[in-house]
Amino acid sequence: TKEGKLVSVAGGGDTVAALNHAGVADDFTYVSTAGGAFLEWMEGKPLPGVEVLKR
Repeated sequence: TKEGKLVSVAGGGDTVAALNHAGVADDFTYVSTAGGAFLEWMEGKPLPGVEVLKR
């Protein structure tokens, strides 16, 4: 990510806290505090809140 040659994503509150503690969160392309919802989004599953907004 530092050289812009790959996309890196991380998600989940504990993961974000660990990345911040290690001082590397800014090295990631995308960091989400959403845990389960983030994983479902990554898997391509529909998210109920997003589906409602699409209507």
